[in-house]
Amino acid sequence: MASIRFVVMAKSKRSGGPNPESVLQEIKSGRLAPVYFLQGDEPYYIDQIAEYIEKNILTEAEKGFNQMVLYGKDAPMATVLNQARRFPMMSERQVVIVKEAQDIPDLGREEGKKLLENYVKNPLPSTILVFCHKYKSLDGRSGLAKIIDKHAILINTKKLYDNQLPDWIEQYVKSTGNAIDPKAAFMLAEYIGNDLARLANEVQKLLLNFKEKVTIDSALVQKYVGISKEYNTFELQKALAFRDVVKANQIIQYFEGNPKNNPVILVIAFLFSYYSKLLILHHQQAYQEAAVAKILGLHPFIAKEYLPALRNYPPHKVIENIGWIQQADLQSKGIVGGSMSEGQILKELVFRLMH
Repeated sequence: MASIRFVVMAKSKRSGGPNPESVLQEIKSGRLAPVYFLQGDEPYYIDQIAEYIEKNILTEAEKGFNQMVLYGKDAPMATVLNQARRFPMMSERQVVIVKEAQDIPDLGREEGKKLLENYVKNPLPSTILVFCHKYKSLDGRSGLAKIIDKHAILINTKKLYDNQLPDWIEQYVKSTGNAIDPKAAFMLAEYIGNDLARLANEVQKLLLNFKEKVTIDSALVQKYVGISKEYNTFELQKALAFRDVVKANQIIQYFEGNPKNNPVILVIAFLFSYYSKLLILHHQQAYQEAAVAKILGLHPFIAKEYLPALRNYPPHKVIENIGWIQQADLQSKGIVGGSMSEGQILKELVFRLMH
C-alpha cells in the first residue's frame, strides 16, 4: 500500500487561499492534506472537492468502517473531532466530511474554536477531515481563520462576476474535451446566470446528445437548453437597443405565455443589468466597439450590440429607465402596483423603456 502523501498549497494573492481547481488537481494526483476548510459564497467548488473526496479516496470496501459524513447542525465540534481522531480499520486512512459546517452549533463559540484550533495544529495524519462551510466565511482576522490558513488548506470561494462567466464556461467546456463559441457561452451566461453548478449541469446535459467531440454554438444552446430561438432575453435586448417596438412586444407576449421559462423577476434583473451597463458606458464615454469590449469584459462581436443602444438611449433616458425597472421590481414583488399580472408588469415596463 502506498504511503500517505501530504501537500502544502501555495496561497493565491487574489483570494488569500489556494485556487480551488489547483486543490482538486492535487487531490486527484494523490497529494492530500489532513484538513480542508472549504468556505465562501460559491458552493460549486466546495461541492466539487468534497464529492471527489467522498467518492474516490477510499475503496468501497474501506468506506464502510472508515468514511463518515456528518451534518453541522447535528455535530458539535467535540463530536466531529472525536470522529477525526479515530484510527482507520484495515485501511491506510479514514475520511470525515462535515457538510453544512456553518451550522456547527459551537463553531462560533470560544470553546468550539479552541477545540478546532488545537486539532488543526496537530491533526491525525491518517484522517482526511473536510469542512463544507457554504455561503459564509470565517472572519479572516480571527485567530481560528489564521491558524486554519497556516496549518490546513483554507479555500475561499467567491461568486464570479457576470463578465467572468463566458470565460468560465469556455474553460469548463474545454475541460470536457469539447469547445464552445463565444456567442453560445455568452448566451448560456445571460440565460442561467452565475449558478456554476447549473451551468455545468446544462453543459453536461447538452453534451449527452453527442457521441463525438463537438463545438457548441448558439443554435445548439437554443435547441438543447430550451431557449426560444426568436423569443429570449438576448433578442429582447436587441429589440430594445434598436427601439423595435413590435419585436419587443412580441417577445413580452411570448414571455407572458411561458412564465415558467421566463420568470418576471429574472427578466427584470436582466434589464437592470443591461441598462446599468449602458450607464457605465455613458459615464466612461465608451462609444466605440473596442472601448465597450474592454470596459464590460465582452467579446467584440457582443460589444458592438451595445452601440445602437448608446445612440438611442442618452444618459438621462438610461437613468429614467433604471427607475422604471426598479418600480417594476417592486410591482413584481407585490410591494406597489396592486394586482397587476406578470405580463402586464412587463408590457408596461417595455413601453416606458422605449418611450
